[in-house]
Amino acid sequence: MKTSIATVSISGSLTDKLEAIAAAGYDGIEIFEQDFIAFDGSPRDVGRMVRDHGLEITLFQPFRDFEGLPEPYRSKAFDRAERKFDLMGELGTDLVLYCSSCHPKALGGIDRAADDFAELGERAGARGMRVGYEALAWGKHVSDHRDAWEIVRRADHPNIGLILDSFHTLGRGIDPETIRRIPGDKIFFIQLADAPKIDMDLLYWSRHFRNMPGEGDLPVKAFMQAVMAAGYDGPISLEIFNDQFRGSSTRQVAQDGYRSLVALMDDVRRAEPALDIDLPRIPARVPSHGVSFIEFATRGDEADKLEALLATLGFAPSGTHRNKAVSLWSQGGVRIVLNKETEGHAATAFNARGTTVCDIGLRVADAQAVVDRAGALGIAPFSQPIGPGEMDIPAIRGLSGSVLHFIDEGTGLEHVWQVEFGQSETPAGAGITGIDHIAQTMSYEDMLSWTLFYTSVFDMRKSAMVDVFDPDGLVRSQVVESPDGALKITLNGADSHRTLAGRFLSETFGASVQHVALATDDIFSTLTDMTARGFEPLPMPQNYYDDLAARFDIAPDLLARMQELNVLYDHDEKGAFFQCYSKAFAGGLFFEILQRDPGYTGFGAPNAPFRIAAQKRQVRGRGMPAR
Repeated sequence: MKTSIATVSISGSLTDKLEAIAAAGYDGIEIFEQDFIAFDGSPRDVGRMVRDHGLEITLFQPFRDFEGLPEPYRSKAFDRAERKFDLMGELGTDLVLYCSSCHPKALGGIDRAADDFAELGERAGARGMRVGYEALAWGKHVSDHRDAWEIVRRADHPNIGLILDSFHTLGRGIDPETIRRIPGDKIFFIQLADAPKIDMDLLYWSRHFRNMPGEGDLPVKAFMQAVMAAGYDGPISLEIFNDQFRGSSTRQVAQDGYRSLVALMDDVRRAEPALDIDLPRIPARVPSHGVSFIEFATRGDEADKLEALLATLGFAPSGTHRNKAVSLWSQGGVRIVLNKETEGHAATAFNARGTTVCDIGLRVADAQAVVDRAGALGIAPFSQPIGPGEMDIPAIRGLSGSVLHFIDEGTGLEHVWQVEFGQSETPAGAGITGIDHIAQTMSYEDMLSWTLFYTSVFDMRKSAMVDVFDPDGLVRSQVVESPDGALKITLNGADSHRTLAGRFLSETFGASVQHVALATDDIFSTLTDMTARGFEPLPMPQNYYDDLAARFDIAPDLLARMQELNVLYDHDEKGAFFQCYSKAFAGGLFFEILQRDPGYTGFGAPNAPFRIAAQKRQVRGRGMPAR
């Protein structure tokens, strides 16, 4: 499978783009005319630079407003075409994209357009060039790939073919199954883009909201199934116009794109095994059975405060690492590791961010399969020296410096707690039964990367994105979770440093995990126990409970109990949801204690503005040192 990406898809200079594209593992690029024009060098210099990076120019684009023009515009269009052929020869590419005309003078008619392309095919053939015709979703006369194909078919020239762009087909709601009837050898090139479902002008939607396959809502898998079933065997390329990507890391976006292509084509092959797809076999997405452990990097006074907080939550020490300054705290199947080492990954994380979650362990069916799949998607494995008597637990590097370890039950990895920590039993604690979810915070520009990371590696689904209102801005939130709900991660994208999430990012230099939600079957019993241990919840105002009384039919004694323990409440047609928060510690980390009815699948989103306001009342004034 030959992979490609349009240079317009990522930010930076042409040199920056080529370095990032080559490092990500692509085979080639679509060179966008603007990138070429802005470069201070000759076409031959550009072609040489591309090849020096181990890449090829798979496509030159775009050529606009060609077909259906009256004279003298028609002759001028052919003159432009000849000059572009000259340029392509110097660049070292033989394929150019012609998009359907939007010219105000363009005339309609399939035969008129076919005649233009037949003549163009003769000129292209004489120069050893090929022309691919693409139907823009907003083209003046041609906006459907079926009409574009009919023009190509009637032109009947070996140097004229079709270019298909998933956005132009799927954005208009055209059934991709119609592609199966097009001969594969007449499809010259495939461009891929996903997009969120938004009701807006097609041109504006395309120019600002395209994203990588798997990051949006369009049926790109069905599109590629139809393309491959038609017999297409050329490059599969990304053409993305996205405002977030224009301000994001060039390398990260390039890596995300490559990851999305490999994951997509693996999905296509699994959906239709008979299709001929030149892609190495990789393990399927592995389901996660939940969180095995959460590891904090901490030291000194911050470690003392964290241990004191854990004790009030009902956790107790249950093991000490045989070789390292690492302790295990447990309760009801939940394991929290405190790493006080002065060397290694945890030490680096602490030195950069203070007390922070530096590692997450996930229970999976096959630990090595996760690492192997991640490697095929361009995600680096993680390792550090193994000491005497320690186990080699498979791990990968996540985003923002995070690490994920994987523990399965078929290889003995589940015994790590007895082998390395000497754990014998788990303290009963205050009634915590497990980890309901983990909340990770990132800049809004990075949200798509995080979503793609989880959904491409693991068997996880994503929810619709929702807006969370902070008194000082907006935070966008999206949930990714395993099909059975055993692993739930909320991704919260901050676009302002003034929001609570944005402040957390700035003060912790990009730490990801901001809070951990602990589940209980009886929140009132658990909080009563925790209070006796010295737990101090985030205080909620009287106004919140007055509003609850007006919105919900809650018994007065239950409402009074909720107010006494600072419990928040939500309810839908499937059940009730109770939640309470700890006060923040170590730069903005906090714990949540919650109880959910089996049918309730939300996360108490209506309570978020009130929780955030309460937390902001607790934070120190701006300008005060964090440590």
